[in-house]
Amino acid sequence: MDVHIARALYGRLIDAAAAAADREICGLLLGAAPDRIAAAMPAANVADPPDRQFELDPAALFAAMRAERAGGPRLLGHYHSHPFGPPTPSPRDAACANDAGKLWLIIGLGEARLWRAMAGGRMHGAFEPVRLIVDG
Repeated sequence: MDVHIARALYGRLIDAAAAAADREICGLLLGAAPDRIAAAMPAANVADPPDRQFELDPAALFAAMRAERAGGPRLLGHYHSHPFGPPTPSPRDAACANDAGKLWLIIGLGEARLWRAMAGGRMHGAFEPVRLIVDG
């Protein structure tokens, strides 16, 4: 399945990652349909150290889950950046991929790539690539 994202939203995520070049940024991906990322909600990276890993602020994640249950935007997955590497999942990402079916948008080296968490996936046994279509 292809997943679409608006060029403006894609650009904002790339710019946010570039502005925080010494640490990983992260946030949530939201949408009304599973094949379209309509919004990205930044979240604090509470990992220690934030320059080599990320951990979404649990309060932001739980708020998005509650909003979804109440009829708000669907929680499609999340995004994070690799300030010193390519936009591919790391072994550390794979170790944390316990959210089967969710999207992982990874930003690195000025571009973003999309992955789906999946047990037995081709990348580190935890991810499958997803074609990201930038619209507009």
